[in-house]
Amino acid sequence: MGETIERFPLFPLGMVLLPGEVVPLHIFEDRYKQMIEECSEAESEFGVLWMGDEGLRQVGCTATITQLLDRMEDGRTNILVQGGAAFRLERRIDDMDYPAGHIELLDDEPADDEESGAAAREEYANLVELVTDSRPDETDVAELDSYGMAATIALELAAKQQLLELRSESARLEHLSSLLAEARDRYTYSEHAAEEAKSNGKPRRSA
Repeated sequence: MGETIERFPLFPLGMVLLPGEVVPLHIFEDRYKQMIEECSEAESEFGVLWMGDEGLRQVGCTATITQLLDRMEDGRTNILVQGGAAFRLERRIDDMDYPAGHIELLDDEPADDEESGAAAREEYANLVELVTDSRPDETDVAELDSYGMAATIALELAAKQQLLELRSESARLEHLSSLLAEARDRYTYSEHAAEEAKSNGKPRRSA
């Protein structure tokens, strides 16, 4: 079992944060302004949990405030946070001024599957090349783990949440490889549809 942390600040959001991912947050509610202020002063973390249509997910990601971008006169702030580690919410507590709970940090299972890693990185490079017309450097891609690749792709929230909940890097890489292949197929189809729309659906004639 992983480390247990009691009375951990929680921030339910309509997003999924992955370990290593950097995202901006706009803080405007009083309870979260207080939470962020306390975490900033103590240089401590808080937890991001996805609040989706099916309710609050129990697996989230710790977050560290990396930069204060703006502070308004009314106390609202724009900040940058970076994902840290996956955790599971064990129990909510209601005696604090903002959402909090007891959490367990989630460890990964030992894994050593170079084949799934190679396949995922190949799919990632193919997708980046398709979208940007420039293939990323192999050395740069080799340094990315599953979370690092997923953080740069516009994946559906449910797909990101599934990656966050998987407890093996091999399993994440295998799943990500499928997601990247699907994204590549969708992009290719949308590009083809756009070209067809430009020609009003009429086949191009050879000169």
